[in-house]
Amino acid sequence: MPFTLPELPYPEAALEPSVDALTMNIHRTKHHKAYVDNLNKALDGQSAYASWSIEEICVGTASMPDAIKGAVRNNGGGHFNHSLFWQVMCPKGSGGAPSAPLAAAISAAFGAHDQFKAQLADAGVKRFGSGWSWLIRKTDGGLAITSTPNQDNPLMKGLVDVLGTPLLGVDVWEHAYYLKYQNRRADYLTAWWDVVNWNEVNRRYGA
Repeated sequence: MPFTLPELPYPEAALEPSVDALTMNIHRTKHHKAYVDNLNKALDGQSAYASWSIEEICVGTASMPDAIKGAVRNNGGGHFNHSLFWQVMCPKGSGGAPSAPLAAAISAAFGAHDQFKAQLADAGVKRFGSGWSWLIRKTDGGLAITSTPNQDNPLMKGLVDVLGTPLLGVDVWEHAYYLKYQNRRADYLTAWWDVVNWNEVNRRYGA
């Protein structure tokens, strides 16, 4: 079954002023849609993967035939990453706070909450070119912060250095912020914390 572009769980203008409505529109209806369309094109006729979820696609990309591997890596990653990105944001003031178990895990891994925020933002600022900054849950249950280039993500076994389940991810491609922040990626990342949906991050951590 072909993959589809998900609807936003809020209006396009709901994340202002952190993320402007025009950026949200272009980001989802142009960039994300292109990833979905190109992923479906790459998988067309590949019956072996017809029932795979997008998570299974990401995990199994490295084992796919060379003829489609690159396209699936870029576009499958783009679809998974953006689908998560829309969910881990929400209008300012409605995102809640880290649950007690998640807060304890963050404290154990990174120290104070502000230290955690600084480390995740720093990973995004220092990502050369395009990519993502992630909070992940490792296979041993602990938390880690990592960064991936392009549309790679921590599910991609055999393709990335640090594996884990993404709990929170922030897009640091220029198309995610350039209309409002131009080259000021650090300003974008500072403002982005105001729209983090901790309720969704808590759900992912609990799952």
